[in-house]
Amino acid sequence: MALTSASDDSLPDGEIGRSGTTVDIAMDRPQSITEAISLAQFPSRAEKSKGQSVAIVAASFTIIFTCCGLNFAFGVYQALYETLARQPGTPFTGASPAEIDLIGTLCISLMTIGAPFVVAWAKRFSPRHVSFAGGLIFGVSLVLASFGKALWHFELTQGLLCGIGTCLSYMVAVTTAPTWFTSHRGLAMGVILSGTGVGGLVWAPALNACINSLGFRNTLRLTGAVSFALVSIASAAITWEPTSKARFWTENNARTSRADGILKVPLVDIRVARTRKFAAQALGAIFQSAAYYTPVFFFASYARSLGYGDTAGANFIALSNACNAVGKIVIGYAADRIGRLNTLFITTLFSAIAAIGFWLPSTMGDATTRTQGLFVTFVIFYGIFASAYVALFPTSLIEIFGAQNFASVNGVLYMVRGMATMVGTPVGGVLTRNTASALSPKTFEGMSILVSVLLFAASAAVLWVRMEAMVGPSGIVSWKWRQ
Repeated sequence: MALTSASDDSLPDGEIGRSGTTVDIAMDRPQSITEAISLAQFPSRAEKSKGQSVAIVAASFTIIFTCCGLNFAFGVYQALYETLARQPGTPFTGASPAEIDLIGTLCISLMTIGAPFVVAWAKRFSPRHVSFAGGLIFGVSLVLASFGKALWHFELTQGLLCGIGTCLSYMVAVTTAPTWFTSHRGLAMGVILSGTGVGGLVWAPALNACINSLGFRNTLRLTGAVSFALVSIASAAITWEPTSKARFWTENNARTSRADGILKVPLVDIRVARTRKFAAQALGAIFQSAAYYTPVFFFASYARSLGYGDTAGANFIALSNACNAVGKIVIGYAADRIGRLNTLFITTLFSAIAAIGFWLPSTMGDATTRTQGLFVTFVIFYGIFASAYVALFPTSLIEIFGAQNFASVNGVLYMVRGMATMVGTPVGGVLTRNTASALSPKTFEGMSILVSVLLFAASAAVLWVRMEAMVGPSGIVSWKWRQ
């Protein structure tokens, strides 16, 4: 009897197809082929998976709340470090906004650049072990950053090392979770990835308060300890969906070398990579990620140019993340009903309109009530619509490439997103022309234009994805609107 790994989108969430292999979810892997076959004959064992899918959502949310939430609150540190850059005798004295922004950019970029390796390791070993290692590295990186004496110390620890830790935990969460859901996949991923917004909502004001009372070094140490505790606890619940687990178990047993799957990482199938769908999805990922994090990192700095203080700057980050969280859940729910690709295009287009319609005009004059109002409006709409791309991105991959190709395609395209962030966000930082004196709204005009152009380009690419999804395997165009 051959082991199969069929995926049926008609199945209810948490159930395993009778044609697929069912494995006891309490195990990391079946102990033998005979056991896997025996388990496949009793699909009722999969009844446990309903509760397990809820645990997966809670654990994945906690990981993203911690790692991504802290990273999305980096704008608090960005504003603080820019202030220290204008003071003598600090690790950041004389540094430009772009040089300081490299700390956050390294972290966010590496969060996804290592995706193919992390996905391969999660398939080769237990995903909970990979995620736990990420939490350990993440926590240690923040503690080490607290002892930094020069800018490059922070780029190495709070940037590079923190990004590696985030990648190990984040990529495990966003790769294992979608496989547990079918009809409610958009809502589930919306809830999970709302952890970024909820995390930013909680961490931004918390960081600002801790920095004011404890100093930024003790704040780094405290958050390092708390983040390790949260991620390590959540990692215990992370596991593959049973049919995927069985498929990966058979793949691992077919390996000819222990190094295969550790250093030798299989990339996406060349037949998939050569399709127009893959090219369109890759372009959308590149343009959107090159733009997405730039406003997030500079919210506090831009708020200061409008006359707001440090507390208000942290509150703008919190406001954006609150909209981020609500938007991901509501839009994820809507996507399950009107089509995930349809929703992906609409939200990406609206984020571009928000950038050119509200942020760009606010940079073209002095700090007035009008410019402040435009900026607040931009923070709200950008938080709602731009973040939806992140939640819908993995669900769209399953829609287009199928569950059998999801893990590999997800890893490669997340790596592409990280590389684009590594380029786009620093370029945006360079476009802030004033470095030493107090900033003005005009300073951010070039950055806002860059973000607007990139988001409109991403919208065009996502529209291409939607059109390609209408073409069936035989080349026949399907006019089904809900996709």
